[in-house]
Amino acid sequence: MLRRLEILDRRLSETDAEDARILLYIAPDEAERKHLTEDLGIDPHTLASASDPDELGRVEFEPGHAAIIFKRPKQYCADDNFFFKISSVGIFLFRERLVFVVAEDNLRFEGKHFQQINSLEELLLKVLFRCIWHFEEHLKVFNMIAEELEHKVNLSMENKHLLHMFTLEKSLVYYLNAISSNGRVIDKLKATAARLRFTAEDVEFLDDITIENSQCHEMATTYSHVLASLVGARVSVVSNNLNVLMKRLMIVTIGLMLPTAVFSIFGMNVKLPISEDSGALGFWIIIVVAILSSAAVFMMYRWKKL
Repeated sequence: MLRRLEILDRRLSETDAEDARILLYIAPDEAERKHLTEDLGIDPHTLASASDPDELGRVEFEPGHAAIIFKRPKQYCADDNFFFKISSVGIFLFRERLVFVVAEDNLRFEGKHFQQINSLEELLLKVLFRCIWHFEEHLKVFNMIAEELEHKVNLSMENKHLLHMFTLEKSLVYYLNAISSNGRVIDKLKATAARLRFTAEDVEFLDDITIENSQCHEMATTYSHVLASLVGARVSVVSNNLNVLMKRLMIVTIGLMLPTAVFSIFGMNVKLPISEDSGALGFWIIIVVAILSSAAVFMMYRWKKL
């Protein structure tokens, strides 16, 4: 799918013009890929990298344009089961045109980041900034989910919530790799700012993006370390909860075994002390002895605080 956009009054607007300067390709089909490679001169391997979530970020200079592969979080859905995925966005900067290629419709040009746009280069930098901002928003969600799972693990003896924490920890590792990859891309952009025709304002904005990405990386590193510590501690908590449950079940089992032993003894087909002379009173004697045996186990349980 192809969306055409243009900068009008310093804002992005949809347009149907064939000569639109900003093109957004969403999961391009075979015909669109052919147009990108043959008509615009985009390298087929680089174009494939724009849709590959495992591709590392990079900056390459081709004849007539610069190619940038940048990482961004993929939109989360319930079917992912606490696994946050990474996607790629391909950005191709020509002298008079800017082309975006994404695998799914998750690239938005909305919010305060896109209020005022003066050039294609500035739009490129604002898209990079939006990707980093998206990472930060996901990391905040990570923290809230981790706190909720921590509370559930403390009260649960199942492995389900613990496995969710393992999945969350795995996602953070992928996020750290993606953010580090973005950092290398930003450094390359700063080193080639003149070649990319960045103005002084663009370079200053690029410095802000560098700081923002560094803060994002520090946040992800902190959450990763905290979550790794939590997972190790919660494994012990689940094991301890299971031990406490088994101990209580053992006390209940012992409490039931003693009355069973009393009834078994007086149920034997042999002569017993109260079997002949006690009459109906013998039945109640046996019941009382059984109750007292269970009460003795309960009192021992309370006294020893088992």
